[in-house]
Amino acid sequence: MISITGLRKNFQSGDHAVAALQGIDLEVARGEFFVLLGPSGSGKTTLLRSVAGLEKPDGGEISLDGKLVFSKSRRIAEPPEARGIGMVFQSYAIWPHLTVAENIGLVLTHGRSRLSKSEAQTRIRHALSLVQLDDFENRPARLLSGGQQQRVALARALAVNPALLLMDEPLSNLDARLREEVRTNIKKLATRLGITALYVTHDQVEAMVLADRIAVMAHGEILQIGNPFELYRAPANSQIAEFFGSINWLHGKMLADGRVDTEIGPLVIAAPRQYEGGVVVGIRPEDVKLVPASAELENRLAGNVVTSFFLGDHVMCEVMIGATIVNVKSLPDDAKPAGGVTVHLPKQRIVIFPEAEPQQSLQPR
Repeated sequence: MISITGLRKNFQSGDHAVAALQGIDLEVARGEFFVLLGPSGSGKTTLLRSVAGLEKPDGGEISLDGKLVFSKSRRIAEPPEARGIGMVFQSYAIWPHLTVAENIGLVLTHGRSRLSKSEAQTRIRHALSLVQLDDFENRPARLLSGGQQQRVALARALAVNPALLLMDEPLSNLDARLREEVRTNIKKLATRLGITALYVTHDQVEAMVLADRIAVMAHGEILQIGNPFELYRAPANSQIAEFFGSINWLHGKMLADGRVDTEIGPLVIAAPRQYEGGVVVGIRPEDVKLVPASAELENRLAGNVVTSFFLGDHVMCEVMIGATIVNVKSLPDDAKPAGGVTVHLPKQRIVIFPEAEPQQSLQPR
């Protein structure tokens, strides 16, 4: 559905050119919900706007549904209205002086399709029913809540029957509880309609809830593409591992027998990568297990609970092993862990990367 090759875009900042996109290659399948994820300045919105035709890249090609819509070398640059897209902006772009129906109808009666009034009315009602706003046709837009405005923006994008739906951080202006509700509805709607969606966000939880696949971006490049499980369990580097949730990091050095000598002792690693010199070893808190002291297991270590917090569905502990704190997330039991404990670090859940890897944070700022 979307095919992008060698896409480049620079912006001028004073006397210097800033590379917003550095040779992006990307394929999105028909019917796929694809998320572009990354912090501010990663290039994700520039990539989305390039697909929409709102930015003109400096190089590369973009094809939508088999049609070449941009090519620098062939001097092709189709306007947004010729690309068969619907778009939902971060600001929603709702006209406050119009009714809900008038906001949606403008793109139908004044856009490229220019439908008749009766055809437009049919489309408006259908689009509003899709977002569960059937009775809001005549409601003034200024009287809508944030969540309702977001749904009107989505209905307007769907009303043109787009082959591709583009969304630029559409939930960022909603409060946490409403954001959770609306993102679930967007996912259900996209699945029901079989629509292809390209969605931009800086929120990794939002990305994992919505996406069939995710492209993690930083500094104008795609660092890794995969489904949420792959990115969480098999990150390409330590920055992606940290971006997708809490993780314990240990510094160490590879040993000749396939083990790693770390600050808490030697650890056995499943299928270790062939790194030389210093490495960082990571394991997520939920993968660190509290086990009986008598358990005959690899990577079994003694420690002492420093703090523990009961959080309803789980308990978070800080366990001191030697001079190092390891965070442990476990199911609640009859009592919170305390005193001396034994922890197990399953080798299948350990990830390992070169210590010399650049430590550029992907966390949103």
